[in-house]
Amino acid sequence: MTTRTVIIGDHFMRPDYFEAELKRMDGLAFRSFTLDWPDKPFVFARDHGELAGLREFLGEPDAIVDMIGDAEILVTHLAPVSKSILERCPSLKLVAVSRGGPVNIDMQACREHGVTVVNAPGRNASAVAEFTIGAILMETRLIRLGHESMRKGEWRGDLYRADITGPELSELTVGIIGYGHIGTRVVKLLKPFGCRILVNDPHVQLDETDRADGVEQTDLDTLLGDAHVVSLHARVTEETKGFLARPQFERMRKGAWFINTARGPMVNYPDLHEALKCGHIRGAMLETFWQEPPPADADILKLDNVTLTPHIAGASTTTIRTAATMVAEEIRRWRAGEEPLNACC
Repeated sequence: MTTRTVIIGDHFMRPDYFEAELKRMDGLAFRSFTLDWPDKPFVFARDHGELAGLREFLGEPDAIVDMIGDAEILVTHLAPVSKSILERCPSLKLVAVSRGGPVNIDMQACREHGVTVVNAPGRNASAVAEFTIGAILMETRLIRLGHESMRKGEWRGDLYRADITGPELSELTVGIIGYGHIGTRVVKLLKPFGCRILVNDPHVQLDETDRADGVEQTDLDTLLGDAHVVSLHARVTEETKGFLARPQFERMRKGAWFINTARGPMVNYPDLHEALKCGHIRGAMLETFWQEPPPADADILKLDNVTLTPHIAGASTTTIRTAATMVAEEIRRWRAGEEPLNACC
């Protein structure tokens, strides 16, 4: 029996990667479409109309309905799924989202329509963890400062001064906030450097290997006060929105570095700006922002002690292959009547 499947990818989550995995299964008939992200930015959030409440999506209802048609399975990265879309696509039974947070999917509407939603948590954990290590080294070893000076035709010999340079990671304490898929990988990559590692996550307990390796689980205040480097890897929830603000930045060790490769809404950026501007926090590496893209004239983008990247930490072909493999397995299990590995509803 043939299962009608539609793949709505983009220039990152390219449909051909998913097609290659799905072709390993018999009985799938699929069509593919490519949205114009990242060349065209996605909608960060919408609070009105048919797609109200959805975040980080690309595509309007009529176009998405035409793409889905009579498909039973939808593979999507950024294409939205709303109540109105589901009402016009009655054949749809499974939505496989090739990302960790299915924020572009109306989960309540899917439950009401009996549509199963699965996702791909941890698809980019390795990529983001590697990027984080690079970000930490970029800041602590003054790579950004050296690069920017050379671009300006300046030879910053003063970066060799003992009062400007700093210690190696082996002498630093690194604090990891959030110990899920990414945080655990960051710690694994940090261990060979020999640094002291602190972890804060009220929902996770360290395993025996971490404890044997000297990783310490602590409360947030202790982590902020002790760490030379604070790296954020928590998830955005009602509890964590804006939870890093003036009191937390003031609590941080003077001269510490802040790394955010997680999500912007957890950080109060005006407060972070002040902590950086006054020099209490020595530097920051910011990969995500309160809105994306942030306003071009935002004050924090103008600071000379901040490294900025446009939310690219998870961008690797390994991430795509991992997501495609995870999605294909979920589709296989659904067709076989087996329980999904990563069910959202």
